[in-house]
Amino acid sequence: MAQSQNIYKSIIEAKHKQFAVLVDPDKHTEASLHDLCVCINQSKVDFLFVGGSLLVQSTFDYTIEYLKQHTKLPVVIFPGSNFQISNKADAILFLSLVSGRNAEYLIGQQVVAAPKVKANNIEAIPTAYLLIDGGKISSTAYITQTVPIPNDKPDIAVATALAAEIMGMKLIYLEAGSGAEKTISKEMIAAVKAAVNIPVVVGGGIRNALNAQEIFDAGADVIVVGNALENNASLLTSLAK
Repeated sequence: MAQSQNIYKSIIEAKHKQFAVLVDPDKHTEASLHDLCVCINQSKVDFLFVGGSLLVQSTFDYTIEYLKQHTKLPVVIFPGSNFQISNKADAILFLSLVSGRNAEYLIGQQVVAAPKVKANNIEAIPTAYLLIDGGKISSTAYITQTVPIPNDKPDIAVATALAAEIMGMKLIYLEAGSGAEKTISKEMIAAVKAAVNIPVVVGGGIRNALNAQEIFDAGADVIVVGNALENNASLLTSLAK
């Protein structure tokens, strides 16, 4: 493991709302990673997430190493498959797509990944991944062949999150999908946060500081932004504020 840190402990003990930047290795060159790191180092960012639904380039380890070398932030794997595992990272979100009914992403990929995670001594954070309708078909929905929870059905999200918590998950991740046309509703975020006793992470469709503030005010403990920064890394400054 690249650093000896308890990432989950830092999330649950944080005295402030936290901000994670999602880096998709397929979407970045060395030049864009450099620009992103410059903005990250000038802003208040808590974590860097690395991963993607479909990686077609062999730059996963390289991206993690680059971020470790050019920032001082913990790097957490946000895996799209069991191939996205690296001992160069500080932790991995051990995701289960609990909003879907595709066994491959509920437990299949996890069975294959578990020995690799253990062998690489990576801190694994059991994470319930709920895909929420963001207004268009996301890469995650297409790849996993799962139907997202409707954005106007907070009761379904609450029941799903509760089941995940009872089964032992340590994080709830509400995801509208990369490039979502709309963020997850404030009503859904608030309802899920009120129902569970574990941190709630929210990502997808966050394009400006107002979006971020509204999601935090609704109850999110951590927000994740990625797609909006791929063409405009300088947006990071206002989002972090």
